[in-house]
Amino acid sequence: MSIPVSPPAPLALIAGPTASGKSAIALALAHHLGDSGQRAVIINADSAQVYADLQVLSARPSDDEMEGIEHRLFGTWDGAQACSVAAWAAAAKAEIAACHEAGDVPILVGGTGMYIKVLIEGIAPIPEIDPAVRAAVRALPEDAAYKLLQLEDPLRAAQLDPGDSQRIARALEVKRSTGITLADWQMAKSGGIGDEVTLHPLVIEPDRPWLYERCDLRFEAMVETGAIAEVEALLARELDPDLPVMRAIGVPEIAAFLYEEIDLETMIAAASQATRNFAKRQFTWFRRQPPAEWPRLIVGYESENIDIASYFVSLLRN
Repeated sequence: MSIPVSPPAPLALIAGPTASGKSAIALALAHHLGDSGQRAVIINADSAQVYADLQVLSARPSDDEMEGIEHRLFGTWDGAQACSVAAWAAAAKAEIAACHEAGDVPILVGGTGMYIKVLIEGIAPIPEIDPAVRAAVRALPEDAAYKLLQLEDPLRAAQLDPGDSQRIARALEVKRSTGITLADWQMAKSGGIGDEVTLHPLVIEPDRPWLYERCDLRFEAMVETGAIAEVEALLARELDPDLPVMRAIGVPEIAAFLYEEIDLETMIAAASQATRNFAKRQFTWFRRQPPAEWPRLIVGYESENIDIASYFVSLLRN
């Protein structure tokens, strides 16, 4: 006699570029779940919204914007402490487990692809990089670093654009410090929850002109609703300028404005461009990285009255 096996605990995932409407979709799904008798909890997967110091510039939802739905890991980290991928993944796993223990449905929402990837797939146990090796690699000219990577890890070099200096340096420092290629380390990933949950993913793919227009309008709105005061408060803390919170989009540009290095118009233009560039990178990541079978939702100027429930039929049926 066979014993019925319950499906793993549900995890809804809504991912996509900044300003693509993920939060609204997550709220709509949460309300649908509530209507079906299931309590939803929204869990943040955005590397800016984790910081308490970035309410405005991260577009972190206000209490009113949460619409009575519980939100977790929003504003959880103080800006003086960097939130690493591993630290976020550990916190997210704990929150997801707590939701399942309580019989709630967690909805993971955000645009930080690496957060999501590590949570689902796990993380490679790469040791700390030798500081001397890191310094030497980071000091290399971009073209020299790529040529060396072609010699020392040709497979990884073939996967990267010669101008992708950050990933080139990472691959080279890992190989030189550990003697093992990044790809081989990735084979030893552990700690992911992909096999422990029933994933209900949805990737938002926005029309680019529509997305870029939203990026511009959103940053202008941020300036009007307290972004400058937010950066003033950050600068007053005299934090390490290399901390993620100090490098978040909008912070360097507004800081330059406050230091009277640029005028208001230039500041808004620079931050809007930085936002568009970031959205473009996210767009590319989410088009290439997630499995092809993950559902996609195309949004743009013609998007009205999207039937979110149709993308989560099996989740809402449970």
